[in-house]
Amino acid sequence: MPKSVTKVFGILTSGGDAPGLNAAIRGVARTAIEIYGMRAVGFENGYRGLMENRARVLQPPEFSGILAQGGTILGTSREKPFKDKIGAYGSDSPSAVDAIKENYRKNGLDCLVVLGGNGTNTTGARLAEEGLNVIGLPKTIDNDIVETDITFGFHTALCVATDAIDRLHSTASSHNRVMVIEVMGHKAGWLALYSGVAGGGDVILLPEIPYDIKTIARHLEDRSRHGKTFSIVVVAEGALSREEAMMDKKTFKKSRAEMSGSIGYRVAREIEAETGMESRVTVLGYLQRGGTPVAFDRVLASQFGTAAANMLALGDYGKMVALQDNRLVGVPLAKVANRIKSVPLDHRMLETARDVGTCLGD
Repeated sequence: MPKSVTKVFGILTSGGDAPGLNAAIRGVARTAIEIYGMRAVGFENGYRGLMENRARVLQPPEFSGILAQGGTILGTSREKPFKDKIGAYGSDSPSAVDAIKENYRKNGLDCLVVLGGNGTNTTGARLAEEGLNVIGLPKTIDNDIVETDITFGFHTALCVATDAIDRLHSTASSHNRVMVIEVMGHKAGWLALYSGVAGGGDVILLPEIPYDIKTIARHLEDRSRHGKTFSIVVVAEGALSREEAMMDKKTFKKSRAEMSGSIGYRVAREIEAETGMESRVTVLGYLQRGGTPVAFDRVLASQFGTAAANMLALGDYGKMVALQDNRLVGVPLAKVANRIKSVPLDHRMLETARDVGTCLGD
């Protein structure tokens, strides 16, 4: 059995669930246990479970049959331990971070493996600054983690969103309507862009490109004049108008709080007001996160997981596993923390969308 610097490691999943989490857990744990003889301690429900020491030693039978399962066998939460300043359970108790450090030591961990998105890996980076050994894995359907070409979970969500757009085409054509479909992507529009191109969206609205409703209206009216009886509008949940892009953060938040319904509904109302075209809305929501991961995400998550196990064996801590130019690498967590990978305005997929006649709202 090869030698390993790490003897005992903890593992947790944090943030929103995403397809491929179980495949990643399996990749880390099976490699670490069966190849290197490590002991794996699983923490339930993310950082909250680490704060509350909801720990159990993971056994090999737990990893059988989970490759194709959605969700996470460890559970998850959106706990943000560094926001707790007075104590996780009241003023007389340790802070959340102190509780995490105490439970890290109590369980005899040599390293903590965290599977999650921007918030999870940012917390991981801050825990590393506090002296803990941490390795991160990039999970999110939004594909918005920096330093990695792709995240696991994205391809499954892309397939779900594309299938939904395909299905809406038949309803849109039958009823001569504008169909607005809202997909996830609060700060980055990767999912809307890729699913919109894959599904033949006529309009795609992204957070990176503030839209002008009059530009959209002209595009839809031009389609109608050329005999197109329906249109598909794909909207990222973080899409915003040109007017909103000029607002300060406080004014923008107030405006959104007062908005009736989500952005997809507002865009549909604006389209009807500008064009008179009947519009209907579909919000995919959590459907994009659930269900069986597609083969690509199973493979990618497995690769990330086994790479993390090999990093554990080498003692290569303080890094996130990433895919760069088809190579698995470890990038410092400090380079990932508090950053978002937005769609660059010169990205080839934006050029592709424009070349096939898609309106991006600008």
